[in-house]
Amino acid sequence: MTHTSPHAAHDHGAHPAHEPEHDADGQAEILDLDAEVLAEHIASITAWLPVKAGPRHIVDLGCGTGAGTLALLKRFPRAEVTAVDTSTSHLNRLRHKAEADDLADRVRTVQADLDGDWPELGTPELVWASASMHHMADPDRTLRQVHDTLAPGGLFAVVELAGFPRFLPEDAPADRPGLEERCHAALDRHHAEHMPHRGADWGPKLTAAGFTVEGERLITVNLGPPHTEAVGRYALSSLTRVRGSVAQALTTEDLTALDQLLDTDSPHSILRRDDLTVRTERSVWAARRT
Repeated sequence: MTHTSPHAAHDHGAHPAHEPEHDADGQAEILDLDAEVLAEHIASITAWLPVKAGPRHIVDLGCGTGAGTLALLKRFPRAEVTAVDTSTSHLNRLRHKAEADDLADRVRTVQADLDGDWPELGTPELVWASASMHHMADPDRTLRQVHDTLAPGGLFAVVELAGFPRFLPEDAPADRPGLEERCHAALDRHHAEHMPHRGADWGPKLTAAGFTVEGERLITVNLGPPHTEAVGRYALSSLTRVRGSVAQALTTEDLTALDQLLDTDSPHSILRRDDLTVRTERSVWAARRT
């Protein structure tokens, strides 16, 4: 689910298959928090997948720190997962999680940049790509590669995010009105320049690559208070990454208000809030190789 994303500030929760190693450590925490806070929603996606029989071999493209890999292992108890990512630190983190859950014998990790030559991935019955497809330099090429890699009749699950979630209440009197929306607008402009495939409709692209789209689903996330301590850290990590891309586009007043939220020693720190929510969407396509 590593997906969520490259770049200076990456899509929330993304774990791209070719993220620069220097940024991997900074993103690992947000990927882990995404997995913890949204575990129920990730499980609902894996439960929805139209699989006729439990797959024995699954490939997770752009696996990040393992949210999708672990969810798939739990959903399909007879399966083994080949987890692919460019970041060795993400893959190490995934292995440690798998060991902690006594699942290490069912995971194989592969370090690879999927914009280059593809590694040998076998013939999986299911390929999962969460928050990674829009990072590909040539996603149409990637779709054809997946099609040719899948076993006949195999399923390709594409999960894409609506970007970083929103956390601040829309009408909190203590906040600078509209701050979060202006941050997101600036981030959208940044992503439009650097990630042209973000927000794409993958249905027609899947069809053009030879797949039959069997299902589409929109997952709406709206988690209100009370919340766990992890939500505060999730908001802090997410907005910190947003700041990295939008600081130059904000007014001095907006940047000051944002920095107060991100200052963990400030009385206005986001970690001190008890009114946070988690609002976002995830789109899912299930496509079969016929």
